[in-house]
Amino acid sequence: MSQSLTVADPLAEVALTGDLARPARLTVAGLLAWPQQRVRVSFECATSGVQHHRFEGPLLHDVLTDAGPGFDPARRKDRLRFLIAVTGADGHHALLTWAEIDPDFGRAPVLLAVRIDDTPLDRAGPQLVLPQDRCGARHISGITAITVDGQYVGRR
Repeated sequence: MSQSLTVADPLAEVALTGDLARPARLTVAGLLAWPQQRVRVSFECATSGVQHHRFEGPLLHDVLTDAGPGFDPARRKDRLRFLIAVTGADGHHALLTWAEIDPDFGRAPVLLAVRIDDTPLDRAGPQLVLPQDRCGARHISGITAITVDGQYVGRR
């Protein structure tokens, strides 16, 4: 017997924490309020070969910038010390640098996808989508947490 989602199933939430002025709990419904980007992505998956999907969602950079990252915006290089850790419901993790997504540096169009192939992700949770990656290992399904960390420099 297949299991299907019902109205009683809770909506997925993402804990947005770390070096932020405005930590938050994000939902797919909340992410729909942001300007939506649409991308077609092909990536290699180690277990199922090449995957082709259409994703829609806001840019990760826009969402994180609104949360008030703890760097000094007047000092361009200050943001280069920030890392972004993303965790999925299945335990998968990915790590990005702020420079990758920043328009002044890497300008990577990383999405917090709210739809995959026209299917809403309200209950499963948003997906991290890196259209520029050839391998799908950093595509994280069912994101549960995003942590912004600017304090890693100098740790031992």
